[in-house]
Amino acid sequence: MIIQDIRLLPLRGETPDGGWDQKFLSRDNNLHTLVEVITDEGVTGLGSVFTSAKLIDGALDVLRPFLIGASALDPTATTERFHQQTFWQGRGGAITHAISGIDIALWDILGKVAKQPISRLLGGRFRDRIKPYGSLLMDEPDRMRTPLEEGLARGFRAFKIGWGPFGRRSSKTDEAIVKAAREVIGPDVELMVDAGGSDAFWPHGYKWGLQTARMLADYDVAWFEEALRPDDLDGYVKLTENAPLPISGCEVLTRRQSFLPWIERRAVDYIQPDVTKVGGISEEFRIAQSADDHSILFVPHGWNTAVGLAADLQLVAAVPVARWVEYITPAPYIDAIVSSPIEMDSEGLIAIPDGAGLGFEWNEDGIERLTGGLKLTPSVI
Repeated sequence: MIIQDIRLLPLRGETPDGGWDQKFLSRDNNLHTLVEVITDEGVTGLGSVFTSAKLIDGALDVLRPFLIGASALDPTATTERFHQQTFWQGRGGAITHAISGIDIALWDILGKVAKQPISRLLGGRFRDRIKPYGSLLMDEPDRMRTPLEEGLARGFRAFKIGWGPFGRRSSKTDEAIVKAAREVIGPDVELMVDAGGSDAFWPHGYKWGLQTARMLADYDVAWFEEALRPDDLDGYVKLTENAPLPISGCEVLTRRQSFLPWIERRAVDYIQPDVTKVGGISEEFRIAQSADDHSILFVPHGWNTAVGLAADLQLVAAVPVARWVEYITPAPYIDAIVSSPIEMDSEGLIAIPDGAGLGFEWNEDGIERLTGGLKLTPSVI
């Protein structure tokens, strides 16, 4: 079975606010793109990329000589060839992002053909449920209540709040936001804080990170994410050594090789690769294994789509030590793309799909609406 064609399905109109400039969300641009791989035998797979369709389209032009006719049943081998053959063509950038979507789709195809969930093909499932944390942007303290209460009503028993005014005004504002959130969710629901250090012109370094970490520990925060700029490796090493709570990061890194110094120097306690950017399931699984060998917890970054969430669920099922999965709430690119609502049980856990491939059934009407009329290609399996 070989790759016959690639289709892009750009999602538009309901991109969740993420702190980016609204110019990225004009009619001609988008930030999340579904990638469909079509094989010569009529089996199709679906992937997702945290990148605009324009960039992915350009990357596909570069990849096409190696792409069409490549094996559709050997995802890791096939996509590693793409990495190896494009060292001089956008390595780590748009090329790697494009490979991410292709790789996810190839694993989906392999799972459909094998009639197994991807997690079992990765070596086996360590769990069949996982705790999702509701991922929310921060707001003024008095405006934090409503989205958190809505999340609690949906069944979330963990929340991550991030970005917004945090770190941009004063330490008093930062603490007021965290205090307000803790008061709403109570002492028994987990709370994580994301400073958003990959935001443009982040002003803080190690000393601010350490001081803020001490404040967050007073509110029993489960981890402190992106306290520093994403390239401040030495700063992260110091912060992780001295902070009174776990430090997490690395969501903007791509390629497994970029993660090696962070893992080997134990620059974070929890590592957060994004499957829709890092190189796909093949690359992220290798990162997770390396992190586990160094006693660093794998927590996939997932500010993306239902397809990205599906890939994350298969990954956390196959990783020995995994405790959470990120879940944006509310998120049309998740909720409108799955055919059935994703529900939490009484413990705030969601079931990891055990169907073939990614395991989800897709809402074709929702995808058509969010892509301006594009339809999924029917798959024979």
